[in-house]
Amino acid sequence: MDWLNSSIEYWHWMVLGLLLVASEVFVPSFVMLWFGASAIAVGLITAVVDLPFSVQVLIWAGLSAVDLFLWFKFVHPRMKDKSLSGMSREQVVGQEGMVTRVGDHREGQVRFSIPVLGNDEWSYICREPLIVGDRVVVEDISGNSLIVRRQRGAKAAE
Repeated sequence: MDWLNSSIEYWHWMVLGLLLVASEVFVPSFVMLWFGASAIAVGLITAVVDLPFSVQVLIWAGLSAVDLFLWFKFVHPRMKDKSLSGMSREQVVGQEGMVTRVGDHREGQVRFSIPVLGNDEWSYICREPLIVGDRVVVEDISGNSLIVRRQRGAKAAE
C-alpha cells in the first residue's frame, strides 16, 4: 500500500477523469461522465491536499455516488424523450408548426419545434394557400403528409 501512496499523483486522477469523460462517446448514458468528473475533482483535491490512496478512492466513490444520484433523481427525468414518436393520431392533432417551403396545389413543408412522429419537418396539405413563415396547426394525417390549417390570428397569404 505504501507503493500506491507514493506512486499515485494528482495528475493520474486528472488523466483517468479525462479518459472516463472521453469514454462517454461509447457509453451514451452519461454515467461515465460523472465517474470522470469525480476523478477530476479528486485530482484537484489531491493537488492541494496530500491524501493516502485509500482516502482518494473513497472520495472518488462518494463523489461518483452523489453525482449519479443527483443526475438520475433530478436531471435525467427532465430530459426524457419529448418527441411524439409512436404516439397516437390524437396527440399529433393540434401541434403547431411553421411553413418552410410552399409547393404547388397547396402543398409544401412544415417544420415543428419538437419532432412530430419522430421527424421535425413534414409535408403538408392545406385547403387554403399559405406562404413561407405562416404558422399552421395539424388537423389530421393523410398517408405521409399532415393536413394543416392556418393558425387563427395568423396573417393571410397574399
